[in-house]
Amino acid sequence: MAERQNVPKLCQVVLDCTDARSLAEFYRSLLGLLYGPGDKPPERGRADERGDDWLVLRTADGTPQLAFQQVDQLAAPTWPDGSVPQQLHLDLSVTSIEELKAQHERVLALGGRLLSDQKNGPDEPFRVYADPAGHPFCIFVA
Repeated sequence: MAERQNVPKLCQVVLDCTDARSLAEFYRSLLGLLYGPGDKPPERGRADERGDDWLVLRTADGTPQLAFQQVDQLAAPTWPDGSVPQQLHLDLSVTSIEELKAQHERVLALGGRLLSDQKNGPDEPFRVYADPAGHPFCIFVA
């Protein structure tokens, strides 16, 4: 096993998307994250140069979590059916089935959609959603 000082540190997860600002807003609201320096939305009427390229969301202490990279085209995942696999997904956790139900309402209100409901599963109750760009993510009870 490599010594800790000889391995890279995971900095953030980057999602390709055709509307970086809107996807960043979805995850900012869902996860309570903050924009990195210079990445906040511009004043009304001003061009969103950062949103047309690259945005970073961080924790309150400044740790990068998610980044959003603007691309011209992106085939949305068709998982669990279809020809375009999910390729990557985020796992999010809550502590109770009641919190899972509450987060379900938040996800839908923010523009996500339910892909699979396993809240009555025997092991780990969970639900699979798609964010507004189609990237799957799970919320499970841990």
